Amino acid sequence: MLLLRHFSRGAPLAPRRARARCEAGGAAGTRFSTAEAPEETRAPARLRGRTLTMETLNPHVKAVEYAVRGPIVTRAGAIERALQQGEKRSFTEVIKANIGDAHAMGQQPITFLRQVVALCCFPELLQSSAFPDDAKQRAQRILQDCGGQSLGSYSASQGVECIRRDIADYITRRDRGVPSDWNNVYLTTGASDGIMSILKLLAAGRGPRRTGVMIPIPQYPLYSAALSELEAVHVHYHLDEDRCWALDLQELQRAFLSAKQHCQPRVLCIINPGNPTGQVQSKKCIEEVLHFAFEENLFVMADEVYQDNVYAPDCQFHSFKKVLFEMGPEYSSSVELVSFHSTSKGYTGECGFRGGYMEVLNMDPQVEAQLVKLLSVRLCPSLPGQAAMDVIVNPPREHEPSYALFTKEKSSVLEVLALKAELTERILNSVPGMKCNPVQGSMYAFPQVFMPPRAVQEAQAMSLAPDMLYCLKLLEETGICLVPGSGFGQKEGTFHFRSDVNKHANMT
Repeated sequence: MLLLRHFSRGAPLAPRRARARCEAGGAAGTRFSTAEAPEETRAPARLRGRTLTMETLNPHVKAVEYAVRGPIVTRAGAIERALQQGEKRSFTEVIKANIGDAHAMGQQPITFLRQVVALCCFPELLQSSAFPDDAKQRAQRILQDCGGQSLGSYSASQGVECIRRDIADYITRRDRGVPSDWNNVYLTTGASDGIMSILKLLAAGRGPRRTGVMIPIPQYPLYSAALSELEAVHVHYHLDEDRCWALDLQELQRAFLSAKQHCQPRVLCIINPGNPTGQVQSKKCIEEVLHFAFEENLFVMADEVYQDNVYAPDCQFHSFKKVLFEMGPEYSSSVELVSFHSTSKGYTGECGFRGGYMEVLNMDPQVEAQLVKLLSVRLCPSLPGQAAMDVIVNPPREHEPSYALFTKEKSSVLEVLALKAELTERILNSVPGMKCNPVQGSMYAFPQVFMPPRAVQEAQAMSLAPDMLYCLKLLEETGICLVPGSGFGQKEGTFHFRSDVNKHANMT
């Protein structure tokens, strides 16, 4: 009450003695800000140093490299801006064939997917006659499982339940009756988020007990970048370029035994269909890999985001889960397997939605509880991405109004990709000094470039990988942006680049 009375009388806050000290202007006990202090009392000027510098930066971050968006892409952006500002070059645009971004390459979206996501994002459209009933039904079902029936809400950390159930049904259909439990399905922010989460669980130990992760060479740089960040050991096994990038069991065994001398190999990563190599593994090869994992007690990570992208008529996609169950209960009940899928590839190419899922098999229940805890830290994946993933696993059926258009669009995209894959291979093989294996699947060609000794010496003098110098010169002289093979890993003495077949075929 006294304090309120004090304020109500308009009394100043500072006591008289404090006022007197302030009025004395520099009497003992007076405090000044740096700006207010008289010149004679001011401390000598000094520059405040930064807290975060390259010296104090987390060393594991410095070790991360991601070639797909590396220095060549940075340079391509600078050239693109210069062209826009009127700089004259022998080309008028930069052709970015460095990344598998289908829509940026001109691929049109699948109508049904965009309709369902639009309805989920703006439910007022449910009243519009412009949208088909099957799209409306799917949108309503998804919204009913969202908090407040809004895509703007959080979902459970594992994802929206009805979408997880749809994914499990899709996996069961895809694998011809091999059952999938929706409780084992986790929605992710693209496949990359799921891969990173699983690697976080697995990376452990110090010295010779550090986790070793077996990754293919060439590999998608996400894996090497993640392992560097997590301080896990890279265990490289080389794909056989002379046999269309086949996975060789003897090479797996060599890499495993060699790694055991300095780490604890616990994880085997497979990319099928391959990125950047475009191969599709045979069922026999997958059986051998799973048997090897069973014998050596390895945790298997199957990156299957290109499962819809198979072009070679003599190739077929086989999921690791389906093959595992066909090998019998001894394998299917014990091999720890996580498989990944995404909205970004396939026939939809919806990279920007960042939708994806993983299915987890045979994980220790206590560890799985830790996985849920880890996923809960990032709250939940994007809800629009989850909705997009639902359309991929729950497309229009034969009796529904959107079926004809959906089937036509899907077939058209895959047929065009198959033609572009064949065309890319043929064109690259016609260039002197290049050799390209058949692009059986995925979205990439990975040709070998036979570089003359003088070019190799020039690159070495500049402290550059020879194929990095090749790609830099190609960018500067033609405006074509590719990723050097050194960013994916390759056998010593060989040089490659990765090109997206969408863009490479368009260049012709």
